[in-house]
Amino acid sequence: MREAVLTKLKQKIQQMLTTEAKVAHKIGFTPNNISIIGFILAFLSAISYGLTSSHTPWLLLLATFFLLASGFCDTMDGIVARTYKQTTDFGGFFDSVLDRYADAAVYAGIIISGLCNSIWGLVALSGSVLVSYTRARAEAVGIKMESVGFAERAERMLILAVVSIIAFFLPNTGILNYGIILLAVLSNLTVIQRALHVYRKLKKKSSSIAA
Repeated sequence: MREAVLTKLKQKIQQMLTTEAKVAHKIGFTPNNISIIGFILAFLSAISYGLTSSHTPWLLLLATFFLLASGFCDTMDGIVARTYKQTTDFGGFFDSVLDRYADAAVYAGIIISGLCNSIWGLVALSGSVLVSYTRARAEAVGIKMESVGFAERAERMLILAVVSIIAFFLPNTGILNYGIILLAVLSNLTVIQRALHVYRKLKKKSSSIAA
């Protein structure tokens, strides 16, 4: 049920962004160009998080803006690639690598600024990387992993954006730290969900071959 809902939602979002994709294509942006812009925006978000302090709370809003803009680019590069048949194996690999660096940079910025407990920040970062790794390993053996798990990248970015905005309006409440704890739990639960999904699929495949 969840997979069907998420698939329909993603398809709807892609349809809504078709016009923007056409504009980006006419300007001359390629999927790889957009991926690089998204990475730069994520890095700016990380810097904004890292420089946030009690004297510069407005940087939280700037970090959130850059984070959401990066997420927009992450969606847009795929739409442009599929719409104009510019999908390549290297493009998918390149986008995935930049996404991992972007995630690591953002979490590092939050940890460095002291906006969250460093241990929980590292747990959330590890979970984020492993969510992607489990998908890559599963798809390498022919098992689709899209929409499997509580917290894919888009969902993690939205959670982080929401708690960052709340933290701006409710300072000194530790809300961003609680958000990081939530992300740590959800991302690692997603890893477990994906591991179980792969186990069931492979076991079913083995049973079919044996029969």
